[in-house]
Amino acid sequence: MTLAELAARVGVTVVNLSVLKNDRARAVRFSTLTAICDVLQCQPGDVFSVQPR
Repeated sequence: MTLAELAARVGVTVVNLSVLKNDRARAVRFSTLTAICDVLQCQPGDVFSVQPR
């Protein structure tokens, strides 16, 4: 699935998904995370990880 297709299915812009994908986001809305997981049929831990700075 392309980033553009995922963005359309989730209901966010490609730019916003690019920010998430490239680790430049400071926060993510729970509704966005839920929508991404619904489309990809996954859990939040499958999409994100926490790394110490």
